[in-house]
Amino acid sequence: MDLTVAAIPFYFGSMGAEAWWLGRTKADRAPVGGDYERDDTLASLAMGVGSLLVPLATRPLFRKFDAGDGRYAKVLLGVAGGAALVVAAADAVARANGLEAGAVPQPSPADVIDISDPDPPHPERGFGQSVEASRRSRRRRLARRVAGSAAVATVAATTATVAGTWAHRTMATRLFRRRVLPDWGEGPLAAAAAILGWDFIYYWNHRIMHEFRYLWAIHVVHHSSEHYNLSTALRQPVADSLGTFVPYGMLSLLGIRPSMIEQARGVNLIYQFWIHTEVITSIGPLEKVLNTPSHHRAHHGANRQYLDRNHGSILIVWDKLFGTFEAEDEPVVYGLTKNIETFNPVGIATHEYVDMAHDVARADNWSDRLGFVLRGPGWATRRRQELELAGQAVAEPEPAAV
Repeated sequence: MDLTVAAIPFYFGSMGAEAWWLGRTKADRAPVGGDYERDDTLASLAMGVGSLLVPLATRPLFRKFDAGDGRYAKVLLGVAGGAALVVAAADAVARANGLEAGAVPQPSPADVIDISDPDPPHPERGFGQSVEASRRSRRRRLARRVAGSAAVATVAATTATVAGTWAHRTMATRLFRRRVLPDWGEGPLAAAAAILGWDFIYYWNHRIMHEFRYLWAIHVVHHSSEHYNLSTALRQPVADSLGTFVPYGMLSLLGIRPSMIEQARGVNLIYQFWIHTEVITSIGPLEKVLNTPSHHRAHHGANRQYLDRNHGSILIVWDKLFGTFEAEDEPVVYGLTKNIETFNPVGIATHEYVDMAHDVARADNWSDRLGFVLRGPGWATRRRQELELAGQAVAEPEPAAV
């Protein structure tokens, strides 16, 4: 039995108790981030349901993307390769028709537009600009649009192929057949090893989801609420199939049965449920070892000091060992550094993918295109701002001195 499904009555009972307590004390205090808000709570519940249902379709589908023997792998690889060739050709056309940054097209003697011409110049071309320069500009813009669309197709097809291949090849059932240590069985020692091993791998997977944008696009769903209560714990991603993670199946290579790994997953997720609350301020000395509501509130903070901190699940010791721990001190501001302002589950699930696709489409070289996918979300924000400023400088050159 999936422990996370069996715990559903506990989830709703706990949320009801928390909402009752917060409502009971609301008249005597200022509003807090833990207060329940109808639309936010419904969005979180919808994402929770989606996180259970969507993988039922995507996981079997992505196994067919395995580059080794997947049914659709050749199609995806063909799309990726063909689109990459289109990008290369379109980039070449754009460069051939491009201008140096900040340059202003100058008319040639043969091409200067006659303002007495009954067919007036196009507003984008302007008086005094050469016909040839205008044509180059149009060709360049068209090439950029073609390259952008093809680049998005290349990245999407490649991502699906890599994700499907990685997930299929690192399945626990597959790796268990190649284990290097004897079978641990199903006793208490095996259960403890599975839970501890899952917790350690979870720390690294959680950390890299904050450090690589294509993984952040999956995880950002969980951080998108500006509230912090038990319903926030259920606001889970639906696009895990698009990720490439440190495989929990590695535990099977050490002799831990896949069924024990799955039970460890359930224990891990159930533990994380109760730490999404403001009602519990501290649990005393155990704060030094365990991940607690206080530590996890800091993790959900958009405050600069809390960004990308406290990635642990059950244990907080991993963060202390690997330098990502931050104690909760200043009041936590929940949500994202730039909030999405929507309760639509589709928008919550896809907004970062949409932004990432736009960034890839607007980039004019593979270094930036791959950077917008593989580098961190902070880098993407800074690079986008740099490109926008550069574009404004080209579009609005400094006026010539009189």
